[in-house]
Amino acid sequence: MTARPRPLAVALPALRRGAVPAAAVVLLLTTAQPATAAPNVPSIPMADGVPGIVEDSSPPVPLDTHDPDLRMVEGATLAPAKVLNIKSIVESDGGEERRQDTNSNVTFALQAEVLFGKDSSKLGGDARSRIDTIAAEIKKQNAEQVRVFGFTDDLGSSAHGLVLSKARANAVQRELATKLGATVAFQIRGYGEQYPIADNSTEDGRKKNRRVEVSFPRTDS
Repeated sequence: MTARPRPLAVALPALRRGAVPAAAVVLLLTTAQPATAAPNVPSIPMADGVPGIVEDSSPPVPLDTHDPDLRMVEGATLAPAKVLNIKSIVESDGGEERRQDTNSNVTFALQAEVLFGKDSSKLGGDARSRIDTIAAEIKKQNAEQVRVFGFTDDLGSSAHGLVLSKARANAVQRELATKLGATVAFQIRGYGEQYPIADNSTEDGRKKNRRVEVSFPRTDS
């Protein structure tokens, strides 16, 4: 299930992002996105429009633009060199669980339905076994900083969504802390209906937006 992304320093055409097939691994080449912040919270680096860990976009080696081996059309110039980020995404058949690996970051996204009851922040069912899997990967990566973010759909008031998403993020963080001990520092946020990843006009889309994301740095590159 784990991909081994590697940084690239080559010029490639832009790729459009598409839907992720179920139970499949998809490799996407993207560049780092500029950071923006959610209202009324400290500035948090963004990745793909959702709070995350900033990717390093600096080129790994200097590039000689006057190298005679670079055969270009007369008058053409090279664009600034940058590292393209290889992204590996693995998703369960029903979309309940999603793992995303980049060059420097691992993100797990769990839909709320597999963790909580309706409009609840109490862990239930097999939620703990799913969180155990995430804790095991955090230990494997020797991560010391972990981010736990909660999100909801746009049903109900935005104020209620903020409270519920934070409560759900807290519940997942507490369970992770029992597995990881005091060696890991957590950043916890509840964003409510902000940063949707699907269309809120359909139940399938709202289901994808009701989620908790856990992200941490990669060390096994």
